[in-house]
Formats: sequence, structure tokens, C-alpha cells
Amino acid sequence: MTLLPSRRFLTLLAAIVFTTGCSATAQHTPPGEVVLKVGDQKGNAKAVLTAAGLLNDFPYRIEWSTFASGPPLLEAASAGAIDLGGVGNTPPIFAAAANARIAAVGASQGQVEADAILVPENSPLRAVTDLKGKNIAVAKGGSAHGQVLLTLRANGLTTKDVTLNFLQPSDAYGAFTQGRVDAWAVWDPYTAQAQQEAKARVLTDGRGKSNGYGFQVAGRKALDDKGKNPAIKEYLVRYYKAQKWADTHREEWAKAWAAETGLKYEVALAAVNRNGDRVVKVDDTLIRSQQELADAFTEDKTLPGKVDFAKFVDTRFQGDLA
Repeated sequence: MTLLPSRRFLTLLAAIVFTTGCSATAQHTPPGEVVLKVGDQKGNAKAVLTAAGLLNDFPYRIEWSTFASGPPLLEAASAGAIDLGGVGNTPPIFAAAANARIAAVGASQGQVEADAILVPENSPLRAVTDLKGKNIAVAKGGSAHGQVLLTLRANGLTTKDVTLNFLQPSDAYGAFTQGRVDAWAVWDPYTAQAQQEAKARVLTDGRGKSNGYGFQVAGRKALDDKGKNPAIKEYLVRYYKAQKWADTHREEWAKAWAAETGLKYEVALAAVNRNGDRVVKVDDTLIRSQQELADAFTEDKTLPGKVDFAKFVDTRFQGDLA
């Protein structure tokens, strides 16, 4: 696993890029020197591309970095520490609110049953309204954060009616199994892992609330580098081909995912069987849905002002992904 810079370092680097890089001329890395720096989560992209055989003849060198969730991945992309990576629907909104130098360049839409709010097997909580006054573990700015917000809103509550414990999934799993939180909002494969290994119960899931979008997001520095653009395009085309492969080769994909991450095969297979992403256009429909989610965070006063999501998309690769 690639060692990552600290959050403090990334914040400092982002500030340097913002103050000194904005006026710089666009780079043009020579083709023979292009190294594509890709951010990954829980082995997702690297594992599926490897399993589908789509990295064997990739014409550029790739450096992989692994992140616990979307927000730190996008901090790295904004700072130029990585070129692009995959995240859920909420991280780009928080990044946009912070004026991050990023843009969504590709999108897919998947099932939302795995976007769950979990409770212990013997928990007395039976309805969403029972969460009032309770502690919920969630990754701040991650897709599960959006799931919590929309779920509470749909049941007449706000995030001020609960206590959100902002924890990355590995820490949240421990807090959940040790009874230090009442509920945990998370996504697969963590949902499947908690269900199988900790007998977690799904209190509610994303159906009827989450839009299910996932994004490939690139840093502006990488997008401004004309030499890197062909590498980004090639990566996106192959990544979405790999997603289609995974949908028709679920057992193979689960074996590869388990091998890459150390997950039990049964956990990986449960997660795979519950999911299935399809490539979608970064178009007005998608932007409108994301804007509604962003506005919900603003209305909840989680974000300090209005986010214009349309300013943080880049459609230059859409023709190649059609």
C-alpha cells in the first residue's frame, strides 16, 4: 500500500497550489514521462481493472494510493498529490464547498441498498425516528453523510437531532462493535462485513433517498496538463469497461476483490451481488440531482453557503465514455 501524506501536509500543499499554481501556464508532460497517479478506496479500482485484465497493456505507468474514504482522496487531488480517483456522491460537494481544484470527469450510478444505516442485532432502535438523540458513526463528507442527512430529512429530523461521530470506516467499525455508538452509516463492502461478522441489522437503506451516483474526479492540475489528458481518458475508458465486466463476472470479481483487500470471499461476494454500476452521462439531470443534495447540506447548515455543483464538472471525456 502506498504511504500517503498527512492531512496537514495536504492542506499546506493545497494552499501552495492555490496561491502559486493558479496563474501558472498549463503543463505538458512529454508522453514518455507521464505517470498517472490514481487514488483508490479499499482496492476497488485497481482490483477490478486487474481482474478484468485491463491493466496488462495499459500504456502509461500508474502509481496507486489508497484512501479510507472520498474526502481525503479529493484533498489529495486538489493539491496535485494524485491525478484522479473514484468517490461517491457527497465528497465532490464538500470539496466544491471548499473551492477545491477538482472536477468530476466521469460518473456511474449503482444500487443503493448497500448505503445503509446499521444498528446492532439486539438494538431497540426499529425506526429512523428512534435515532433522535442517538450517536451515529459516519465519515464526514462521505456518501454515507449524505445518506444520513436525506434519511433524517425524510423522517422529519435534521442532523441537529442526532450526534454525528465523524469516524473513518475502520475506526467506526470498532466503535460500532464495541457499543460506543448507536448506529453506523456506511457503504459496501463495510455494510456486508458488518452484517456477516458483527450480525449488524439494517435500520434503513438508500432506496428512495440516495441518487446512487459515483464519480471519477480529477484534479485541475492534471486536467490542465495536456500531456496527461490522454492517460486520464485511457484510464476512464478502461475503468468503466472493467465495471461492465464485473457486472457479468461477479464471482471472479469477488475473488479478486477479496484477494486485493483481505476481505473474506463471502463478504466480497455479498457486496458484489448487491451492487451493479452503469455508466451515466455527466449531464443536466445528474447535475440537478447533485445540486439538490448540495442544497440540502446548505439548508441543514452543514455547509456554510450555496455550492454551484455545475462549476465542478468537466465533460471533455464524455464522448469517449458514451
